[in-house]
Amino acid sequence: MPKTSHPTRDRLIETMVELLDGSDPEHITADQVLTASGVSKGSLYHHFEDFEDLLEAALIARFSVNVDATIEALAKILVTVNSREDLIAALREINGYNQAQSRSSYRLERARAAGLTYSSPRFHDALGAEQKRLTEAFVDLFKEAQNKQWMSTSVDAHAAAVFVQAYTVGRVVDDIAPDKVDPDAWIDLIMTVIEKAILA
Repeated sequence: MPKTSHPTRDRLIETMVELLDGSDPEHITADQVLTASGVSKGSLYHHFEDFEDLLEAALIARFSVNVDATIEALAKILVTVNSREDLIAALREINGYNQAQSRSSYRLERARAAGLTYSSPRFHDALGAEQKRLTEAFVDLFKEAQNKQWMSTSVDAHAAAVFVQAYTVGRVVDDIAPDKVDPDAWIDLIMTVIEKAILA
């Protein structure tokens, strides 16, 4: 979630984020947000252009939260692993978590948010800026991994940053299918690509 500078703005976004846990965006009203947050209507429209602007800010916050957690986990891995085997084991664990069927709602929500950019130039620009931030964080981690000789220097860090995000969001193809791929086979494929094409 992008850092904001005013507690009322933050409270409105946090409230909308919480309401999105139980409802589709189109079913949430301004009155619900105001009641749940305790914020006045005047304050809402002081901090946001319109109700859609608040909704978009909340969707961006939800879009980022799990990716930021992955970035933090990868950063920790880079400072704690001592061997290639430890690195592979740690990457398998983090991929196993992110690719689990129990995480399907997060993947679907990210895909849905990306789809909403098609009809809203404002949301397209705002989500695009947030996506840029996330990708740049992965790029920084991958360059650090290259400096530590954990990752092949022949791999473009930016391409790798997009790739690791794409295969996670892209899992929605299987999330909506009636006959799902074997989870172990999926992780094995990911790890084969990582080990043979990305790691040093």
